[in-house]
Amino acid sequence: MPASEVTSVLLAAPRGFCAGVEMAIKALACLVRAFPPPVYCYHEIVHNQEVVRRFQDQGVIFVDDISEVPEGAPLMLSAHGSAPEVVAAAKDRSDYVVDSVCPLVTKVHHEVRTRSGKGYRIIYVGHEGHEEAVGTMAVAPDSMHRVDSVEDVAALPDINEPLALLAQTTLSHRDWSDVADAAKDRFPEMWLPGRSDLCFATTNRQAAVTQLAPISDAIVVIGSTNSSNTQALAKLARELGCSKVYRVNSADELPTNIAGVVGVTAGASAPEELVAEVLAFLAPRDGVKEVRVTDEEEYFPPPRQLRNLLSALTGFASMSVGGPVAGGVSADRQIDASDVLYSLAP
Repeated sequence: MPASEVTSVLLAAPRGFCAGVEMAIKALACLVRAFPPPVYCYHEIVHNQEVVRRFQDQGVIFVDDISEVPEGAPLMLSAHGSAPEVVAAAKDRSDYVVDSVCPLVTKVHHEVRTRSGKGYRIIYVGHEGHEEAVGTMAVAPDSMHRVDSVEDVAALPDINEPLALLAQTTLSHRDWSDVADAAKDRFPEMWLPGRSDLCFATTNRQAAVTQLAPISDAIVVIGSTNSSNTQALAKLARELGCSKVYRVNSADELPTNIAGVVGVTAGASAPEELVAEVLAFLAPRDGVKEVRVTDEEEYFPPPRQLRNLLSALTGFASMSVGGPVAGGVSADRQIDASDVLYSLAP
């Protein structure tokens, strides 16, 4: 049953899939078409129920331990990044491993290795139990202190070694800045990377919500509960004073009494198809207006292991969408991951 009293929708842009999620989804779709089922994936490829379900319908089995993967079976490692021992175990276990880690997470792993190798101790701002944080902490566990709040910073021991400050890429800017400021106040000589660890896509989606929240009667955030950046969007909308914020997996979770001007956005792992379903449910009387804060031109190519495989096959574009597309791997940039996802048989 559609909402009946929505006057207009303000649609955030950018929204939905980021470059890292685009890469990971297209890579797993390609692996599904290159190998007979089952194909295995360590952890959810991205944190979204609909994306995971689509791949499960194609015979992908998601596991939380590499020991669950049969010897020799094709295996993908999730976009959130994996601990070094997990990567090593995967290569020992599987005849074909593709690591779909987001390059921005790889950057943080590199910073951890570099700084810890130079004798630094590292304060890492990240959520306990989040797969990205777990994988990053495992890069140099004896050199790292994970914090998640200003109180955590105050509870740190005195540290005499040189210090570095790094972060989980999907943090809310507000969550990061408060903790970072507390850490810099306590350890003023601390090293920080020249470029923020926070994901540009996360920051852009939060900037769009910052525009929407003050002028919306309600905000709808599309994305799954275990998506850190999705939860950050909902939290930000509330902090900005919007009293009605709905974090939903899909349109059928929305209340029928939603009304007035409704702002709509989607977390970085939510498909555009879910956005379209929400807009259809809301059916705004005066239509939809896109509120764009920036354009995103970033692109991450398929993982190296996959490019090597595809050079001997028919090209990424053909494999990922199920039909011939001129240009091979170079055509990948022109393919939308939402289209790839929904080209998979339901």
